[in-house]
Amino acid sequence: MNRRQLLAASAAMAFATPAHAQPKRPQVIAHRGASGYLPEHTLAVYEAAVRMGADHIEPDVVATKDGHLVVRHDPVLTDSTDVLSHPEFADRKRTIKFKTFEITDFFVSDFTLAEIKTLRARQVFADRSHADDDRYDIPTLQEVLGLRERLSRQAGRTIGIVPEIKFPTFHQDLGLPIEQKLVDMLDRAGLNSGTAPVWIQSFEQANLKALKKLTPIKLLQLISGSDVDATGNVTLLPPDDKPYDWVVSGRAGTYADMLTPEGLDEVATYASVVAPWKRWLVSFRDGHPTLHTDIIANAHARGLEVFTWTLRNDRLDPFYSDPMAEYAQLFGMGVDGVFSDFADTAVAARDALIRER
Repeated sequence: MNRRQLLAASAAMAFATPAHAQPKRPQVIAHRGASGYLPEHTLAVYEAAVRMGADHIEPDVVATKDGHLVVRHDPVLTDSTDVLSHPEFADRKRTIKFKTFEITDFFVSDFTLAEIKTLRARQVFADRSHADDDRYDIPTLQEVLGLRERLSRQAGRTIGIVPEIKFPTFHQDLGLPIEQKLVDMLDRAGLNSGTAPVWIQSFEQANLKALKKLTPIKLLQLISGSDVDATGNVTLLPPDDKPYDWVVSGRAGTYADMLTPEGLDEVATYASVVAPWKRWLVSFRDGHPTLHTDIIANAHARGLEVFTWTLRNDRLDPFYSDPMAEYAQLFGMGVDGVFSDFADTAVAARDALIRER
């Protein structure tokens, strides 16, 4: 079967359900907003994603020194802001040593909210447009929740939100835990229920298990990986080899163990979605793909939905003829949702498959 035939077959499989069953509509989550076009995690980039038809926006959540929740992809500032243009903060740069790695940067947790608000957001990828660098400030999570509500009214549809708690153990060790504050904010926004269009996500496990006791909000377990080797298999090296809370607690195993039937059994006790990096689902060797549909089938058998990340038009594997083909393949495999930097492409691919049902 050649490349075109394989992708056509994947598309045909996308909604191959029994006649009496209504196929589910795959979800499009705007990864950091429409971050392929504008600086990530700004109000403007979330609004752009909704205009493109995204079902959900994804704010990554970190904490400031004075305990406010703001949105940045990581608890650091160099790549995504103009912090280097602020000489008044030059002495804030420092190195933090974790158990298996270290980071040297400017940490959000060393800044007050007032100081964070003096910074401006920048595009993190060098080869994407920088025309909008320094135009937007760093929003608080509360501002993002307010935007979500306004955009839902304007769009005439409910916009979901998929907050990710970044570095939860790190924040807990600083005395800046995020979980309860996040739940309280979602509660005040009327989103503290199991039917709300919300998933709280984390690469760690202990905080999700704790959240299961705090809230009925749906939880999402992220599964990372470091790279792929010459045979197409996912490689696992710190810090992307296992949940960091496993490192701290001394628990043996890696992310690969979470995708076994036994690992998925455990995930299903606290989460409603498992979200592996896309290379766990589709691997390549010598230009030929291997589709790991067993992971999806095993997750579905346990009542888990499967989302995957991150789809990027400008980071496409050479196997695919165009970005739409990657979506067609993943939807054809039965993936329930995708995180994408390019929400417009994701929506177009999803809607094309729905029209073909």
